[in-house]
Formats: sequence, C-alpha cells, structure tokens
Amino acid sequence: MIFEERERAEEPVFLARYDSPLGEIRMTGVEQGLTGLWFADRNSPVLSPETPIRTGELPVFRQAKRWLDQYFSGQEPTETVALCLRGTPFQKEVWRLLLAIPYGTTVTYGALAVEIAENRGQKELSPQAVGGAVGRNPVSILVPCHRVVGADGGLTGYAGGLWRKQWLLNLENKAKNC
Repeated sequence: MIFEERERAEEPVFLARYDSPLGEIRMTGVEQGLTGLWFADRNSPVLSPETPIRTGELPVFRQAKRWLDQYFSGQEPTETVALCLRGTPFQKEVWRLLLAIPYGTTVTYGALAVEIAENRGQKELSPQAVGGAVGRNPVSILVPCHRVVGADGGLTGYAGGLWRKQWLLNLENKAKNC
C-alpha cells in the first residue's frame, strides 16, 4: 500500500460500493488513491456535506475490491492498494504502524504508544493519544485498526462496531491457523 498526500482538497471525490459479508462497504477515492472505506450503516469518516461527489470506477476501486475479495475469502491479501489519506502528521505516523501489524495478530494501544515514543526519542506517549489517531483512521480494514486491542487484550472501540471487529479478527485467526 502506498501512502500519499492528497494534493488538492477541492478535487472531486468518487464514491463506490462493495458488498461484504458484514454489510455494504462504501469507499471514496481520488485519482491518486483511496481516501476512505467504511461500513455503510456508519457515518463516513471523510465526507462532508460540501464534498463534491461523483460516481465512477477509479482504478483504485478495482484494486480495493480485489483486496477485499481476497480478504473476505479468508486469504491474506496480496493486492496493493494506493492510499491517499489526509490527517495530521501524528495520525499518519499511527496509521503507518497499523499497516505494519501482521495479518492475524493484534497489538495494544500501549505497545503502539511505546513504539512511537521510542521512534521519536521520547520517554513516553499516551495510549489514549494513539487511540484517538486509530479512531480517526479513514480506511477501515485495509489500514487494520481492528487489530488494535486494549491493554488486557480485550476488544475496545471500532467504528464499524465491536461485533465486526471480532468477526474480522476471527477470520484472520482462522485463516492463519489453517
């Protein structure tokens, strides 16, 4: 996956749909890459009322659909999907770490906070700050925020709903253990 800056905030955003085993998924993109992916029964993390929306099939939508097809079939995806994510430098730092969490594994907010603090040469960083950035991940599933768990290993927060988080983790664990 490629992390890119979105160059022009005013450029039109394209919208596509994907039918998943967990319900309809909506995705947004621009020519450079995918800007959002969320479950249709939840609020969009990227669209505002003034966002110009177009329908159409971007190459990144085909990439993302192939990735999702592989994922939901119980395979670790091999497809590369271009991402064009907007966020603060801290959010992007957290999202890069999310992309590095191996398929079928989990990590705690605290462990991510320790890693970021070490990378920055800081003594510590708040797991809650990491949680805030994880919660603002605009591309669910592909940027695997569902792999982040609480300090005790329990499920905490997921914009798609905790039942979906559990389902996704079960899918990955089942595939990994086959």
